[in-house]
Amino acid sequence: MGGARLAGEVRVTGAKNSVLKLMAASLLAEGLTVLHEVPDILDVEYMAELLRRLGCDVVRDTDGRSVSIAVPAVPLHKADYDLVRRLRASINVLGPLLARCGEADVALPGGDNIGSRGLDMHVAGLEKLGATVRSEHGFLIATRDKRLHGASVWLDFPSVGATENLLMAAVLADGVTVIDNAAREPEIVDICAMLTAMGATIDGVGTSTLEIHGVDSLSPVTHTTVPDRLVAGTWAVAAAMTRGDVTIRNARADHLDIALDKLVSSGSVVDVLDDGFRVRNHDRPRAVDIVTLPYPGFPTDLQPQFIALNSIARGAAMVTENLFEARFRFVNEMVRLGADVRTDGHHALVRGKESLSGAPVEAADIRAGAGLVLAGLVAEGVTTVYEPHHVDRGYEGFIGDLGTLGADVTRIEVNHLT
Repeated sequence: MGGARLAGEVRVTGAKNSVLKLMAASLLAEGLTVLHEVPDILDVEYMAELLRRLGCDVVRDTDGRSVSIAVPAVPLHKADYDLVRRLRASINVLGPLLARCGEADVALPGGDNIGSRGLDMHVAGLEKLGATVRSEHGFLIATRDKRLHGASVWLDFPSVGATENLLMAAVLADGVTVIDNAAREPEIVDICAMLTAMGATIDGVGTSTLEIHGVDSLSPVTHTTVPDRLVAGTWAVAAAMTRGDVTIRNARADHLDIALDKLVSSGSVVDVLDDGFRVRNHDRPRAVDIVTLPYPGFPTDLQPQFIALNSIARGAAMVTENLFEARFRFVNEMVRLGADVRTDGHHALVRGKESLSGAPVEAADIRAGAGLVLAGLVAEGVTTVYEPHHVDRGYEGFIGDLGTLGADVTRIEVNHLT
């Protein structure tokens, strides 16, 4: 139900885009790895089940914030399609399994429907490390005759997934591996921190050049996941859109420099705190231009939320999507809510309107779902967001937190006609 002003506090858990890869990294060492600040979301459950099928014992602790992963001496090496199709991050078991077991059979992944995300850089990089990789019957099959060896790898694009897979393969390779044009996201830094604690030697963390000195073996560790900057950013936009006052705890403002600066430009006040930040806005936002780029640029995963903000802002703004060509599928649903958005290639022109009109819409991916919920908060009447499992994949307790902040949001069961 639209019209609520969000006010209060919300706490962010560990980052989805980090914890899934940390869970995959646990495969690199026999024994018990414990991860703290693990969000209770569908994607974590999918990854946990995948690890179980690889021979691990995965248990969420009673406090609900930690996951223990007992990794066997020799993990299994086949990741089946029924799980992989739901979770693109499952491709990140490829590097660890290849390094530990000498073979990895991973079904070609699914995940969000936001455009093509080829695996060419994963394959080319692993082949430089000495792997043989082929595609067969819907599986990517990687093998090695002997231990992987160090190599110099240049990524054509700073791909997060390729950087992670090559990093996790290289830590157990023989010699030195250099990854140039590596991704620099905070989640990459988090994985490097965990791998270093496990015994890996990695130089250049946080830069575009990673130098990995391979070691013979790694040890299991206890690690706390970096806070989820995308969930924190979503709450920040929600505060700005609803003319609210929301304090986001367990968040890193320095991981959201550009996004928070855009909110300040739109008229919000952002106060950085010791354990998070506070976003306040008491007027209709001003439209802000957005250009998505790899980190430290503006994150593509906050683009739908900012389109939602611009749709009710004063003025017009241009949103340019440089990473995923299908992100703008979300725009069709915004138009159903009355938004004035025109797309041309990878550009979207958003002309702000004083109000939107509630309507039934459908989420096609995690961030589109979040953006539609935010739009529903400021639309007149009732907005129904179908396929909410997408939101569940990335946001822990989203509906409960919205209610705590003052929103009128409920989950309903819908009987689909067959």
